Amino acid sequence: LSNMLKACAEMSAAVLFLCALFALPLAADACTTLAAGRKATADGSVLLSHSDDGEAFQDPRLCFIPAADHAAGSLRPIYYDTENYPRFVGSNRGPCYEPHGGQQPSKPIGHIPEVQHTFAYYESTYGALNEHGVGIGESTCSAIYGTNATGHGGSALFSVDSLSRLAMERTNSSRGAVKLMGSLAEKHGFYGVGSFEGTAESLMVGDPSEAFIFHILPDPTGASAIWAAQRVPDDHVAVVANMFVIRTIDFNDTYNFLFSSTVRDVAHQKGWWKPGEPLDFTAIYSNGEYAHKFYSGRRIWGSYRKLGVTGLPKNYENLRYDAVYPVSAKPMAEVSHKDFFATHRDFYEGTEFDMTKGLAAGPFGDPNRWSQDRSTIQGNWERSIGLFRTTHTHVVQAREDTESILWFAPHATATSCFVPLSSRGTSVPLSYQLGDPHNLSHKSAYWAHRYIANLVKMKYSAAMNDVRALQSKLESKGEEIVFGLQAAADADVNIAIGDHAEQVLQAFWDLSDELMARYSDGWAQDGSAPGYPDWWLKAVGYQDGPPAPPQDDGPRLTFAGAILV
Repeated sequence: LSNMLKACAEMSAAVLFLCALFALPLAADACTTLAAGRKATADGSVLLSHSDDGEAFQDPRLCFIPAADHAAGSLRPIYYDTENYPRFVGSNRGPCYEPHGGQQPSKPIGHIPEVQHTFAYYESTYGALNEHGVGIGESTCSAIYGTNATGHGGSALFSVDSLSRLAMERTNSSRGAVKLMGSLAEKHGFYGVGSFEGTAESLMVGDPSEAFIFHILPDPTGASAIWAAQRVPDDHVAVVANMFVIRTIDFNDTYNFLFSSTVRDVAHQKGWWKPGEPLDFTAIYSNGEYAHKFYSGRRIWGSYRKLGVTGLPKNYENLRYDAVYPVSAKPMAEVSHKDFFATHRDFYEGTEFDMTKGLAAGPFGDPNRWSQDRSTIQGNWERSIGLFRTTHTHVVQAREDTESILWFAPHATATSCFVPLSSRGTSVPLSYQLGDPHNLSHKSAYWAHRYIANLVKMKYSAAMNDVRALQSKLESKGEEIVFGLQAAADADVNIAIGDHAEQVLQAFWDLSDELMARYSDGWAQDGSAPGYPDWWLKAVGYQDGPPAPPQDDGPRLTFAGAILV
């Protein structure tokens, strides 16, 4: 791109982003998403994932939306999405959202024509998996345009939250989902929910046959949208981490690329692209990394590393213009859903960016770094894939000829446990429907894992061994449950999954008591005081502390005639 394009894009991004940010509700979804084609996986399933890396009051609940029939002429209400708890209140979307405690029902900001029949699906902040095995994972991205919702200072009707739900309700393929979301956004307008991360969105969209990377942002008018999608090759894996990744679009290849007419129209009108030239979607429409350099790139590099794609560069100048990472890549070996679990739990252990090492990790190797907004010290922490402020993580295992599986882990993935839910299921275990971030509840799986995440800070390196042992045991049990579902009657699916979820909930609350008894006050189980590692004592100046008592030649304390030494 020319210097003029860069300057114009950066100027418009700064103005439009700030205008949009101040008018939008504060939410944060600095999420990481992964995808794998069916020939890149060990079992032939299509995999995709999403870590909902929110802030303090994000709504962590998993809800089931039942299938429904609708009368001719019905209208589908569209709501304003804020993502904080409660993200929705109402009686028309299943028992999860019934008002209680004086909550007021959410009010729609608009309507579209309803369809005759809508499919059943699971949703958290976004639609996750429907009865046909269509799955979605989300990652907020920066963009050069931003706008507001209708009724909130703008004219756009759809956020990605609403688009993902409509895709769950109305489509039975990932390709159909992409086309539906794109067309609705073009017709009715698209707005980013709004946060420091950006005003655009990316989705991994998959079904048992194929997966797509879908990017979307508002158009310059604020009344339509610009979007593009690229198919993930069947033998590839892909990563999106809060920044667009689609580069050159082949407008003649409508099998591998889907797109709006505005992709070319806007770029041409602005003088950023000429017909006949390659069009780099990221270079033109992204606003690059936010927060700091490597905020996205490090996770892309780290995720590919965990999934068996090596040899990628660790450094670059400007990720918006430097296409140093592939849109997708072939892994050295087939991957599984457990590889996705491990990737979402990664803190770059064993690399030069290992967050369990160094003074910031403390004496016991804690990789988590709290958010901070009150310090006068300028700087940044490394952005890890695993994160303390994750609201939940899910992995979709879209499978042909049998039910698809949604693996769901509340709160921070490192201290959580993935439990399976089936596309044949018709409910969510109660403990996963409960999750008020303001009020601790022992009935809530979210709070069980949040409790553990904070408790392990007593002695992270040791306590995490206990957590990982329990994770491994229960996630293996979850795989046994999934295997058994293939022969289970529909009526037995909810029972099997519910019983397992209850066991996981109880096991993690029991673990919290065990960790407190084992690691509180710094004592070892035998009563000894292991204290701190020598390297940390030296780093904090332990050797420069108060000296030993002075020695003199005066009388010494004696006991039964013996001199105490």
